[in-house]
Amino acid sequence: MDTSRSDAGGGPGLLEINRRFYDPLWTHARLVEPQRFNTWPLVSALVSRDRPRLEVAPGLRPRLPLEGTHFLDFSVPAVEKLRARGANAIVGVASALPFPDGAFELVCAFDIVEHVDDEDGVLSELSRVAAPHGVLLLSVPLHPAHWSAFDVAVGHRRRYEPRRLLAKLAEHGFSVEQSAAYGMRPRSSRLVDIGMWFLTHRRERAMWWYNRVFMPLGVRFQKPLALAAGLIDAENVDEVLLVCRKEGGGAAIRGA
Repeated sequence: MDTSRSDAGGGPGLLEINRRFYDPLWTHARLVEPQRFNTWPLVSALVSRDRPRLEVAPGLRPRLPLEGTHFLDFSVPAVEKLRARGANAIVGVASALPFPDGAFELVCAFDIVEHVDDEDGVLSELSRVAAPHGVLLLSVPLHPAHWSAFDVAVGHRRRYEPRRLLAKLAEHGFSVEQSAAYGMRPRSSRLVDIGMWFLTHRRERAMWWYNRVFMPLGVRFQKPLALAAGLIDAENVDEVLLVCRKEGGGAAIRGA
């Protein structure tokens, strides 16, 4: 069960719902180094010192390097712990990014857009701060028919049909260059149901098990990303990672 992401924006009611979930999670969690995630080979191919970069709502699971990255999260406990590790982190929401237009060559937004009511507002902001030819790393859950108690518990507002996802990104100036199946949610619906029961009835206990057992196991047994050109066949994929290019062209991504 991957509940590792924070909300990125939305109205006060939605923010409060997500804060009640994520603030206790980050208060009792340790930061997981970005090098431990299966996204690190991809990130390493995209990161360079002269390319400014931003990660939105990483919680304590950042995928971009702590040094040299701008981080923004709505959770105060997460921001405080990122800062304690020397990261440049501020409190804010993705629907109102406090950065200039075209400021970043690389923008990372994992498991965010599905959490907000105003998806266009957030995608518009991600597009605004991305430089022409810049790269957006984005992940979202797929298929509304897969909606479950898990989605409700972690503050999802939607799941995406692949065609709608491509069209929505295109509306905001992004094309998909590569993609891969993604996420650490268990395949077993039984395990998810058990996790949801504990989150509802034994919340503190569930958070302890997540932070101390399930998250470390999930990181340890991640499969390497199998990146393919364009959008993969997503029929049996629950969550997808997308490597997007900001309108304006640019050289193909190398080494990913």
